[in-house]
Amino acid sequence: MASPVSSTRSAARATYSAYKRQPIRWRLAGGAAALTLIILLSFAVIVGTLTTRAIYADFNRQVSSAADKLQQRLDYKSAGRDTKGNPLFNSNTDLDAYTSGSNAVVRVVYTNGARFDGSANAPSFGEPEVGGREIDGWRVETRELRLYPGDTAVYLLIYLQYARRVSDVSATANRVKVFLGLGVLGGTGLALLAGLATARRAMEPIAELTAAAREVERTRDASLKLPRPEADDEIAELATTLEGMLHALDEARTETEGTLARQREFIADASHELRTPLTSVLANLELLEETLHGEHREAAASALRSSKRMRRLVADLLLLARQDAGRVPIQHHPVDLSEVIVAAASELEPVAGDHDISITAAPGTEIEGVQDELHRLVLNLMENALRHTDPGTAVEASVERQNGHVVLAVEDDGPGIAPELREKVFERFFRAHGDRSGSSGLGLAIVRAVAESHHGTVTLEPPLDGRGARFVVRFPALP
Repeated sequence: MASPVSSTRSAARATYSAYKRQPIRWRLAGGAAALTLIILLSFAVIVGTLTTRAIYADFNRQVSSAADKLQQRLDYKSAGRDTKGNPLFNSNTDLDAYTSGSNAVVRVVYTNGARFDGSANAPSFGEPEVGGREIDGWRVETRELRLYPGDTAVYLLIYLQYARRVSDVSATANRVKVFLGLGVLGGTGLALLAGLATARRAMEPIAELTAAAREVERTRDASLKLPRPEADDEIAELATTLEGMLHALDEARTETEGTLARQREFIADASHELRTPLTSVLANLELLEETLHGEHREAAASALRSSKRMRRLVADLLLLARQDAGRVPIQHHPVDLSEVIVAAASELEPVAGDHDISITAAPGTEIEGVQDELHRLVLNLMENALRHTDPGTAVEASVERQNGHVVLAVEDDGPGIAPELREKVFERFFRAHGDRSGSSGLGLAIVRAVAESHHGTVTLEPPLDGRGARFVVRFPALP
């Protein structure tokens, strides 16, 4: 069972945690209101205590003063004796008239507390004790009186008890406490409202900076001017710092974009310039392969294969450079993807080895695009499947129409791709750790580039049978 101390600490931590999650303006206003509450509450306790004491002291003085005045006015005269010889007295003071309007009562008692005279509704206050005290909700002031039965020096000692209800002054004290409590609540409420208004006004420049930062995020334009507050305060310093940072970022981005543009232009120009000499090299190697024999023919064939790989790499680099520069060909024509995957499978059949390539092509799979680029997309997907699977495994390519899209899927029975690498495989020059297939790392990057240039998407999805990898490309279908 948790101790009260630990429970209190847990509640305090929970309250502080909830407080920290609130907006700054609420925290500022809440802090101001809490401080005001503490000050006003302390003031109310002190003032209330002092005022209550003063009220009760004044009340006690009033009762004491009234008792003193009555003691001086009260005078009992001898009125002879009764039939038993006891002395009789009468008073020249009307007690009820004296106490009317003051909500007070008077008793005149003997030493043992027995009633001698007094108000008709006066309760008994017990044996008399000279001075003031509270008895059963009454403030009682007791004074001595002397009765002289005759013209002698002998007197009878009696006591005057003047009393008022304490509730008369308690109501006044309670009203003071209520007024102070209302003042504390009202002051705290006003402090909260004033704190909210002040915090809101103080936070307006920050809200403007936030809106400007979101506009920069939306437009990617770091050259936008940030609003500056009129006051030369910390927020103005923050705005100046943010503006300087955005200016530095804008300059860095401009420099980076210029560098990348020059790199893309260089790659595009170099790739374009390499196409002609590579074509010449390939033609000469093909001619040389036909004329040589033995080991020389084998060397020429190896050089020819390497040259073809180089031509593919140059073509891939040229395509990526054109896409980065926004120079992808826009001459799109209707292309039937069923024909594209059949042509790609036929092209790969001689180099497939022991792999089993199967094609499933449904009708109605025409899209708007560039035939050569779509052929390269399918070829790269199928080559990727052949390259990363063991001999004897199957590679399946299918194309069908689904919900206004043409869906191309290439699936293999290989080891698959780890979930954390499913997005990285589409990055340029990415090769998984331990990959010795000899690929350039551009094949899947080309696939994504071609898919996006045709308003499509490419994803790596879980295979249907739980094994291998499944690449799915979706294009908008022609009506």
